[in-house]
Amino acid sequence: MKYSLSFLLLLMAACTSKQPDEPKKGTFGYDLAFLRTHDDQLMVLHSGDSSAQVIVSAKYQGKVFTSTAEGQGGASFGWVNEKAFGPKQEAHMNAYGGENRLWLGPEGGPYSVFFAPRASMDFASWQTPAAFDTEPWLIKDQTGQAVTMEKTTALTNHLGTLLQLRIDRAVAVLGREAIAHLIGIPINNGLHVVGYLTVNRLTNTGPTAWTRQTGAPCLWLLDMLTPAPHATIIIPYDTTATGPVATTNYFGAIPPDRLTDKKGALFFQADGKSRGKLGLSPARAKPMAGSYDPDRHLLTLVLFDVDKKGTYLNQAWTLMPNPFQGDAVNAYNDGPLADGTQMGPFYELESVSPAAFLAPNASLTHRHTVLHLTGNKSQLEVIARKALGVSLTQLQEAL
Repeated sequence: MKYSLSFLLLLMAACTSKQPDEPKKGTFGYDLAFLRTHDDQLMVLHSGDSSAQVIVSAKYQGKVFTSTAEGQGGASFGWVNEKAFGPKQEAHMNAYGGENRLWLGPEGGPYSVFFAPRASMDFASWQTPAAFDTEPWLIKDQTGQAVTMEKTTALTNHLGTLLQLRIDRAVAVLGREAIAHLIGIPINNGLHVVGYLTVNRLTNTGPTAWTRQTGAPCLWLLDMLTPAPHATIIIPYDTTATGPVATTNYFGAIPPDRLTDKKGALFFQADGKSRGKLGLSPARAKPMAGSYDPDRHLLTLVLFDVDKKGTYLNQAWTLMPNPFQGDAVNAYNDGPLADGTQMGPFYELESVSPAAFLAPNASLTHRHTVLHLTGNKSQLEVIARKALGVSLTQLQEAL
């Protein structure tokens, strides 16, 4: 059989044509492709602007794994720990990562849900409850923009109280107008944005009330984000409140060159190179926090509920005399342990609900919203001043 020269040339071109490039590590497309190999029901939510996308997994405990403001090739903002997805589960915690994940607290103290009754409060006895570590959640409803999930479980706290409960969690992607309304300022076309609201409800499904005598859990939202050499966490605080501005010695004192107090805001390095954590009481906390990476022109804002009159739980790993004096907002920067090993690197912005003193069938709700804005620095400056009360120039000079 004879073929024309043009046909042969066309055939050769087809055989040697370049295959589509693999997604680059650090992009949303890369994380999406990886996560899809582990979760065949993975959900990608988006707003009217398809460039703004959010990955949610019911299999992995209702986590928002990551998000992007610029589509498949855009930066992936959440921390995804690929090495945690092996066939073997870890003994104490499976650190899959997740830009927004939900735990129950308190982690330590007499009402801890991480330590069995009479167990010593050390790492050997510490255990993340399976409902927030390995067990899948149930998808109740789903659209292109939102999903609602549910988990029913029972936990026994360190005091020995059986806590029967249900968590209802909704994640909804926000459009540009909704984001502008939240921050109180228009968003110009010079910015790429993605944002989502999580509504988290805890219900007492048991026959007895949760009290100061039985102990009570709390909702705990943690945002695990990708660090950067010059990234800084911003924690605004109430200057009219009394007492210490923040607790800063969770893992030893934070070095002064990594934490700066500019009256009204704390600036904390988020480079993933030195382990440290801080927390603010409900009296000091404002309902927002954030971070800024000048190299990527990336401003992250986190908005959450704070109950100034609420009772917050102390989560320290000790049977302290003041278990009802805890933080409403926390920030963490990951870093090497004493033996040189490291889980991350990542950094975290966290919010906590008050203690859920609930009668049977009663509920407590905690809202936590994550926004990422990237692009024109002068526009980001205006938004940072409006939302956080800080200047990005001031921030870069603080550390």
